[in-house]
Amino acid sequence: MIVYFANFQGLTVRCKAQSIAPATDYPDMIHSMTGYAVAAQDIGVGVLQIELRSINSRYLDLGFRIPEELRAAEPILREAISAQLGRGKIECRVALVAGGESARELSVNAALLDRLAELEARVAERFPRAAALSRYELLRWPGMLGEQALANEVLQAEAGRLVVTALADLRASRAREGERLAAMISERVAALRALVARVTPMVPAIVAEYQEKLAQRLRDAVASFDEERIRQEVALFAARVDVAEELSRLATHLIEVERALKKGGLAGKRLDFLMQELNREANTLASKAMAAELSGIAIEMKLLIEQMREQVQNIE
Repeated sequence: MIVYFANFQGLTVRCKAQSIAPATDYPDMIHSMTGYAVAAQDIGVGVLQIELRSINSRYLDLGFRIPEELRAAEPILREAISAQLGRGKIECRVALVAGGESARELSVNAALLDRLAELEARVAERFPRAAALSRYELLRWPGMLGEQALANEVLQAEAGRLVVTALADLRASRAREGERLAAMISERVAALRALVARVTPMVPAIVAEYQEKLAQRLRDAVASFDEERIRQEVALFAARVDVAEELSRLATHLIEVERALKKGGLAGKRLDFLMQELNREANTLASKAMAAELSGIAIEMKLLIEQMREQVQNIE
């Protein structure tokens, strides 16, 4: 729970924001790094608005666009966002828009106006050619209107409370997108598992066929007493004959992908590593392909793995 203390017109204001749950409070969900949320609140002097945009990034990268009167709230916003999000490029925009319930109660700060008049007269004595302040500049002077009279500390506290609402919406948005990504990856995992199951019973027949071809080559080599060719054929057979290890590792990695999806949490980096391992095994399988059918299946596997890898890049 975050508590803010602000001093406004001689009174100490205690502003309490709702509890901020850390990102690890969602262990059973996959979250995308893509999302959008906006929250607005009438705070009397106007409408305070916080907008959050999120895209994928290797690390947590925060950027802020904040008006000067709220610049001091940046550490509060940064702490709240860092507590909720683990990865992603986050753009936080804060705006205080004139209006709200107090819009009809605007009044000019007479004391400030008199003081500015005195100062401008003194400047005019020293610099007679200097341009005078326009009415617009006077009205926009900090503290001149009621909409600017609220203490910065109170504005910061309000921003700290509002960002919690915006973050909840952003987390929900990223969770919905993460659910779609997880479903898409699960479909590819099922397709890969089907390909592995399809290849496994084919291997003995492919090996037997390859052995027969190799035997004929060896007969030809022995007949011509070509020892070098015999060694080459034997080495080639040893390299290509056994793909059981690759198939076993593919199946193991697929189990780990499903486990990471079910566990949820910050699974993006682990899934990215598993995609690299799957791709490595598929490449090895393709290089060992002893038949056109096996080569075609290996290519299908690589296509499915690449589709998963593209989606994994968006997972937190």
